[in-house]
Amino acid sequence: MKTDGELLTVEDLRVSFPGKGRRAPRNEVLRGVSLGVRPGETLGLVGGSGSGKTTIGRAILGLVPVGSGAITFAGERVERATARRRRALSRDLQVVFQDPYTSLNPSLTIGDTLSEPLLAQGRGRADARRRVGDLLDRVRLPSDAAGRLPREFSGGQRQRVAIARALAIGPKLIVCDEPVSALDLTTQKTVLELLLELQEQTGVAYLFISHDLSVIRVVSHRVAVVHEGEIVETGEAAEVTSRPRHAYTRDLMTAAFHRSYDANTSAER
Repeated sequence: MKTDGELLTVEDLRVSFPGKGRRAPRNEVLRGVSLGVRPGETLGLVGGSGSGKTTIGRAILGLVPVGSGAITFAGERVERATARRRRALSRDLQVVFQDPYTSLNPSLTIGDTLSEPLLAQGRGRADARRRVGDLLDRVRLPSDAAGRLPREFSGGQRQRVAIARALAIGPKLIVCDEPVSALDLTTQKTVLELLLELQEQTGVAYLFISHDLSVIRVVSHRVAVVHEGEIVETGEAAEVTSRPRHAYTRDLMTAAFHRSYDANTSAER
């Protein structure tokens, strides 16, 4: 399935975990997944709980062992990269997790959190401070945020810090794992608009993982639908989210509609 010009290519990816009990068979959670992300685009990866979508992201990041298949990033096979090579790859491959508070060190100031990856890449402290100021400005946080701790910020502001950290060293691809699902609708909209703006400014690509097809529709160029460890539908975002072919995608559309309806009804009350 490899396509020329793709930044990330996943081919026939299989991942399994041990079953419960010593003699239990292994549980195969990914069954031959193939997908690709082009430079500067967003591929939305959507599926319900337990579909395997987060495992795909974690396999790409080297956080779960790969049973078989190939993951190629920027022309390099990475599915069995050493820890040292993974650290080197982090310059071009970053992640934003669902919960910004648990992904930020509560004892470090925001300035120290954003400086860490810069200093690890060999930048001087003065250069790192300047870069931190630029990052805070890009994600629309006040300049005095650098001296404050994560607990002093709202959930949406902490997620903006997490995005700034992911952008700090100029990656080519950011894996966004449910980055807005813990936020209220108004804050979701703000963070999604920020991600789109930053992509336009920097050319970064996103693999955007979500259970919510309405969110995927907003941010994605293309969509891949994951069900029971397999890709069941792919296509341009407008096509998949308006004229889905697979019954599971239609179920996701219905669920997204009901979430939106319930949220709007609650807001009116």
